Amino acid sequence: MPLQFSDLGIHKDLQARLVDLEISVPTEVQKKVIPFVLERKKDLVALAKTGTGKTAAFGLPLLQLINTEENSVQVVIMAPTRELGQQIHANLTLFASYDPEISVVGLFGGVTLKSQIEALKRTTHIVVATPGRLIDLIERKVIDIKNILYLVLDEADEMMGALHAEVETIFKEIPKNTRTLLFTATMPGVIKQLVQNYLSKNPVTIEADMATIGHQGILHQYTVVEPIEKLEVLLHFLYAREGQKGIIFCKTKAAVNKLGKNLAKNKFSSGTIHGSLTQGIRDRVMGQFREGHVDVLVATDLAARGIDVKEVSYVINYHLPDTYEAYVHRSGRTARAGAKGLSLTVLQKEEVADIADFEKELGIKFKEVKKADAGSIEENNTLLWARKIFKTKPNRAVSNDFKSKVKTIFHHLTKEELIEKVLANHLNHLAQTNTVKSDPEELTKN
Repeated sequence: MPLQFSDLGIHKDLQARLVDLEISVPTEVQKKVIPFVLERKKDLVALAKTGTGKTAAFGLPLLQLINTEENSVQVVIMAPTRELGQQIHANLTLFASYDPEISVVGLFGGVTLKSQIEALKRTTHIVVATPGRLIDLIERKVIDIKNILYLVLDEADEMMGALHAEVETIFKEIPKNTRTLLFTATMPGVIKQLVQNYLSKNPVTIEADMATIGHQGILHQYTVVEPIEKLEVLLHFLYAREGQKGIIFCKTKAAVNKLGKNLAKNKFSSGTIHGSLTQGIRDRVMGQFREGHVDVLVATDLAARGIDVKEVSYVINYHLPDTYEAYVHRSGRTARAGAKGLSLTVLQKEEVADIADFEKELGIKFKEVKKADAGSIEENNTLLWARKIFKTKPNRAVSNDFKSKVKTIFHHLTKEELIEKVLANHLNHLAQTNTVKSDPEELTKN
């Protein structure tokens, strides 16, 4: 019989709440981290990829360790982005609902300072925050973290770039005996330095689900295309997987906007997020994606940090990421909670040589898949054309008299005959267009 949460030391009330949430079998990282947090007193460095159940790994034991008779902040959990912060806060709130006396407050952008200040005036046991917002509230003397017992850094490798200074500021605010639980997908030099400078001597290192990228279940593929056919190959892929959830990663905001417009033009259920959008818009798009109103999310790396959405069937790297770590985070958005998933990278010929470096560095194997042939692409484009017609709203400005004249022309045709003629007309037009493209002299003939 596999290990249960009861075997890890989780008490009955919290077990019952997990059953309500349909969480029954602990993940690898949960099996290793939960007993450590409950039984040991040392600092922790946990190497675990995204999607492995980290929030529950640190959240469940910390909830259990909260002393509700104390009115002070006992736990601070830091996240690199507001999206991840929101998700951690939402998950902990769900877990904590078994005990109404436990208070969890979120401190991040997208929520007014006033409301967060009001929340902190009430008893607060756990704070989930982005570094910038936490420092802002510390400086306003709204929150005091000088007596906290536990500090959690989630996706620490993502915080040690632009947020490096803020993280160090927070470390200087907390007492030296605070237990630090640091979670990271990679161990760059900057993380090693952070551990050396601020964690206790000889912290315990735990690795979980590190044998493959994120965890088992991700199929890594790439396809090679010419720049001119990149969009058509993508549309072919998306049409074949219509109804499935997927995330497409682009390098720049401009690329996200351009691709988003092309998907909308071809009537795909899609949304876009990047750093220049307001938090309100980003939250709305993410909500639509989570709830299934939007199937495809087009995003930059920064905007997609911390996205934890169930049932993401595939991830597409429309542009090859600049770093190995970025690929880890991108691909880790699929195959979550034991599911299977696909990570497909669209390459140009000159980028193929980079694949070997990714394989070597990350310990994974990519499989090349052939791009759709010209015939399949043409057929797919025709299906997209048909769908555009189907989803086109009637033009109410057209007069009934004119509509009647058009109907008179078609009135003797059956539905099947009309479809055949419209399709033939479309294909003839395509053939003529392609002939002109390949032989511009055709324009001067006749």
